[in-house]
Amino acid sequence: MEYLITFLLAMLVAFVGFVPPGMLNMTALKRSIEMNRREATLFVLGAVSIILIQALLAVTFAKYLAQNPQIVENLTYAGIVVFLGLAFWFYRQATAKVNVQDKKVNRNSYVAGASMSSMNMLAIPFFLGYSTTMEANGWLQTSAPHNFIFAFGAVAGAFLLFFLYILFAEFIQRRIQFVARNINYILSGLFLVLAIMTIVNVLT
Repeated sequence: MEYLITFLLAMLVAFVGFVPPGMLNMTALKRSIEMNRREATLFVLGAVSIILIQALLAVTFAKYLAQNPQIVENLTYAGIVVFLGLAFWFYRQATAKVNVQDKKVNRNSYVAGASMSSMNMLAIPFFLGYSTTMEANGWLQTSAPHNFIFAFGAVAGAFLLFFLYILFAEFIQRRIQFVARNINYILSGLFLVLAIMTIVNVLT
């Protein structure tokens, strides 16, 4: 029963944590719109394979990271740089006027998902914060095998959420053409906002 609770808690944390428009779910949405559902699903599989590692590291080394906040702070700074870089890249993509119909779909979406998920420097602090809070309240154990169960639960929650974004992308493509046409501008603005919010959190 304890293992099931650990799995469900991790699943809930990941699902809720990735609900707001972010780097991974919006890119999955973009791939589903511009390419197809299969490519978007491969992207998500690549992304959650890295989330598995990130969640496992956060829970396994929760006590060490909590005692060394400089590591978490450095990850936050790296996240700001990544967000600004992605904001600029998607803006360039939006202004390039690339014809979606001419895009090839044979690029490795799994690798793209894993690469972008690896750039999400805020994932480890995110899982660290929730796991330490739940452990302090007696809801979670971070020792083995609970740490592995937590990591797989996080993967399940993230995959479910991302897949819902892919399904929703079909609705967007049919009904909300503005978003489909301006997805790169939306992503660029999103990453700029995330960078600004992270900077504010660091300074306050």
